[in-house]
This record gives sequence, C-alpha cells and structure tokens, in this order.
Amino acid sequence: MVNSKVGIMDQMFSKAHGMVQEAEDVKIYSHIDCDGISAGAILSSTLDRLGINHEIEFISLDMIEDLKAENELTIFSDLGSGQNLDKFSTSLSKILILDHHPPLRSLNHGNGRFLELNPHHYGIDGSYQISGGGMTYLLARTFGFYDLSWIGVLSAVGDMQNSLNGKLQGLNHGILNDGITRSLVDSVNDLSIYGRQTRPLFVALSYFGDVNLPITNNRNECILMLNKLDIPTKNGRKQRSLCDLTLEEKRRIFSELVRMLSREVPHRYVKHIPKLISGDAYEFLMEKKYSPLRDASEFSTAINACGRHKNHRVALEVLKGDRGLALDDMDSLTRKHRRYLAEKMDWVREDERITQLENLQYFDGNGIKSEVIGTIAGMILSYGDWKKPIIGFTDISSEKSGIKVSLRCSRLLAHDGIHFGNIIRKVAEKVGGSGGGHSVACGAYIPEDSRGKFLRIFNETLNGVI
Repeated sequence: MVNSKVGIMDQMFSKAHGMVQEAEDVKIYSHIDCDGISAGAILSSTLDRLGINHEIEFISLDMIEDLKAENELTIFSDLGSGQNLDKFSTSLSKILILDHHPPLRSLNHGNGRFLELNPHHYGIDGSYQISGGGMTYLLARTFGFYDLSWIGVLSAVGDMQNSLNGKLQGLNHGILNDGITRSLVDSVNDLSIYGRQTRPLFVALSYFGDVNLPITNNRNECILMLNKLDIPTKNGRKQRSLCDLTLEEKRRIFSELVRMLSREVPHRYVKHIPKLISGDAYEFLMEKKYSPLRDASEFSTAINACGRHKNHRVALEVLKGDRGLALDDMDSLTRKHRRYLAEKMDWVREDERITQLENLQYFDGNGIKSEVIGTIAGMILSYGDWKKPIIGFTDISSEKSGIKVSLRCSRLLAHDGIHFGNIIRKVAEKVGGSGGGHSVACGAYIPEDSRGKFLRIFNETLNGVI
C-alpha cells in the first residue's frame, strides 16, 4: 500500500514539474530556518538553470495571512501545509506547495492550479523521513539536477531529521545516496558531538547532550575526562577537534559517555543511550577540512545564523556557490549569532528565569529575538530539568502583536512516543493561536494575553504523558 502511495506521489511530482516548466514568472515563499533557506536555494538554483524569471522571499509563518499571490506561479516551500491557504486556492496565480509538516488539508491531487505535495499524504513521516529541502530536491531531480542533493542532505540535518536515530532514513537516505554517488557527500559513523571540524575537543564535549552530566558546561571536567582516557587535547600547538581523533580514541569516549549517561537516566531509557552518543555524520567533500562548511551540522548552524538575524540572502548566495564576499558575511553573522546566544543564555541563567511546573518548565524571554527563542530554549535545557520540555516566550516583533512560543525537549522523550509538535498545535488552537512542528522541536504563535491560559492547558494536557 505504501509503495502504491509513493508511486502516486511520484506522479504528483511529474505534475509539479509541468507547472514549473510552463511558468515564466515565479514567486517563491520559503521558511526562515535552515531547512527553508535550503529549500529556497534548491528551487532558485533549479529555476536559474531553467532560465525562469523568479523572486524569492523568506518568511515566518505569521506572515502568511498578509501575502498576496500575484505571479503566474507561486511556490510555498517548507511551509504552507499547516496554514490556511484558502484565499490562494481561488487566486489567479497557480499554487504549488512543497512541505513536510503535518497538513491541514486532505489529499489534493491537484486541479492544475493548486497542487500540494506533502509526504504525510503518502504514508511518509515528514518529521524524520524527508525535510522541506528534501521535497524541493525531489522536484529538482525530475529535471536531472542530482548535484543539488547535498543541499537536500544539509536541509535534513538542519531540520534535525536525524535526531531520533542518529542517521538519515527514508527518502532522506535516498537523497544522501544521490550525493554519495556523485562524490559530493560522505557519511561516516561518529560520536554525536557538535563541532567536529572547528571546535577544540574539550569545548565540544562540554556542550554534549541534553541530559545534565558532570562535563555539561564544564570545560575543566572535560579536560580531566580526556586525560583519564589518555586522549591528548593537542597536536603539537594545535587544539585537536573530533575529526582528528583515532577510531580507538572515539571508542573510549563512547564507552565513558555510555557509563555516565546510564547513571543519570531512568532504566527505561538506557537502551536508547547509544543512539544519543553516536550516529552518522555528513561531510561535504567539496569543502575544505576544518571549514565550518565541511560538516553538515556546522554548516546548518551558519545558515541558521543568517536566517535568525534576517540576512537570508547571504545564506542563499553561499548555498548557490558564492565562496567570496557572501561567505565572509556568513562568518561574521555566525560570530555575531554566537555572541548574541551567549549573552541571552547568561541573562536567562543569571536571573533564574526558568519556572518549574508539574509537567513542564518555561522562561520569559521577552527581549530575545523571536527568531532565536527556540535556539535559546534548546541550549537552556541542559540547565533545567531534562525530563520535562522547556518553553520559551517572547514578543513576535515590535510591529506585530502576539507571543512567539518555542518548545524543546530531550530526544529521550521522543523515544517515549511523545510528539510535542502535535500537542502544541492543539493547545495553541484552544487559546486562539496556531502552532506545530516536530516531536522534539516545535513552536506556536498565540494572542498577547493568552500565555497563562496556554501554560495551564499545556501542563494539564501532559498529565500522565510525562
């Protein structure tokens, strides 16, 4: 049954191919995160090669209601399925949606003017089996542009599609194979520690995991652990990174982290620990070693840094091949992003802003940019109670009323079968808002005075779940 549905999806991609090929004037709306920017880059590159005139705009979900479809073809990528687009279905513009989030609408085979392609309609989980960038790559592949597969891999990693089992699966794996076949991407099993190419090993270890350990946020403890394991931190005068370690050294770290985590988590989670510590890492072979673009996780962070600080064009140009001024700008934005995150992390921690409820924890992040509140929530998790989800609140913007809500949780909770993206959508709707996302990372937009009600309903919803 699933195979027959996939066959139908392939037929729908053929229809989408025709819509694009026939268009002379295209407007792309794509999401502001790494997945959305990657999706936009794949579409823009495809249209460039086809010689089709187009514009691209990166938007947050709350902007959709104000949009107008005025071009011959309007494409929504990495968004659209979870939003009300009824007004677009009657517009003069043809509408193509390439999204992977849970859809509001029933299966739409397309009437020639409105076509929605979403993996959930075909029995494919859009949380872990394909990203928004992956969906746009499948369209690009119908034109024979297999060399864009590496961006499909980047988008999946940026969207944390490999977070549950430590590797890309489903349609993502097929996209990865396209990249490997063309010597664009390499997949290696490694420790799941961020900063493989650029961070000193003891620094990278201090940020490991979302379960509090003795080494968490403690570089001295990390150095002591490496000394105990007889793993040098330097090659001569240069600090060693994870990519410099031998297989045997990595095995020693793996065993030590298993031991440490096994002492900290309830017994039912112990079987999942190896998947937290190791997984597949993805390297882009056309990028230099020790470059932040070499490793998919680090590259995705750089793309997100541009998006979070509203410089999507810089990320777009780098993804489309600019390794000159745009790359310099990206490096500058990444450094600015890290400084901003560190400053706001200290602000939340030092003022003890995390409030504990029975089933969740939250902080008032008013003053933190709405584009980065989710990132802050994920980083703060290691300072709170990892057994509960953490929610951050901030104003949407100075121009628009309402509250942005972002939730992050330990991957171990996802192994309990909890999907917070579905939960946050239902709770947000009860207070007059909207939301959605993935099991471990999701968000919502709610009315200005509804925070208390939102927290009460969310906390009650989790009774017996957490």
